Amino acid sequence: MKAPRFSLANTARNHRDSLDISHFLHGSSPFATLQLSIPMRKRRSRSSRTNKTTQKPAGIQLVPIMGLPEFRAGDDLARTIAERARSRHIAFESGDVLVVAQKIISKVEGRIVDLSTIPPSQAARDLAAKLKKDPRFVEVILRESRRIVRSDPVLIVETHHGFVCANAGVDQSNVPGDNNVSLLPRDPDASARNLAAALRKLTRQRIAVIISDTFGRPWRLGLMNVAIGAAGVPVLLDLRGSRDLHNKPLHATILAVADELAAAAGLLMSKSAGIPAVIIRGYRYRRSTRDIAAHIIRPAEEDLFRQ
Repeated sequence: MKAPRFSLANTARNHRDSLDISHFLHGSSPFATLQLSIPMRKRRSRSSRTNKTTQKPAGIQLVPIMGLPEFRAGDDLARTIAERARSRHIAFESGDVLVVAQKIISKVEGRIVDLSTIPPSQAARDLAAKLKKDPRFVEVILRESRRIVRSDPVLIVETHHGFVCANAGVDQSNVPGDNNVSLLPRDPDASARNLAAALRKLTRQRIAVIISDTFGRPWRLGLMNVAIGAAGVPVLLDLRGSRDLHNKPLHATILAVADELAAAAGLLMSKSAGIPAVIIRGYRYRRSTRDIAAHIIRPAEEDLFRQ
């Protein structure tokens, strides 16, 4: 039996707005949609096992919302996204998953700090000297942290949300001004929930929302987008108790689907692309009103490496 194919090839002949992913990764594409041809395996009934008719693979689309402005505190994010999508002839559909970069959430929520207003503590000065960083920057990190996990060679902390990440998510990239830094939203799940509710009023469609940020990963090089806030979409898919293709029981498989969706959208959300919002269309899920991204955080008592 041939393995299923995951195709990122140019599919423009099938969809006029689809093209090779390399154009997006280099930020040079004027097109609007990336089409991923991903076969979705379905459980076959006994009657269908002898049926040699092949089904057309389901497709997942990544649709970037391009041309969004520089956001400021108090801006109406939902209305701006809806209007810009409409101007690009993109109509939201029920079941769409909107992935939004954390940075624009932080901007509209006023989570931007001017370092010139921050007096560093002695602890920040000591750490800054060790790390060769601006002590004001380190002070902001300490204020956003509940504990320091590691301080050499990089400052890894646990934020007040429970995220373990570098610099508590405090970031200077894609923020106007030499002295300005962005902080993570105070409650990313609430931010996602509010954005989803506002978009439903504007579009009359049920749209799930994921707020993403780039995190490093233990034991692996490179950054990737993960979900730090979510509304309307399951964040974990528990397959324990089900069976695999060869009828073997699954005992420990829990998929971090919100992180996978955030990572998929991240293919179009490079630092220089200016695309902070991407629609994922075609992903099939059961709508959830209870799942939040905070559920992805491993409980302290299950953390095998906590000291």
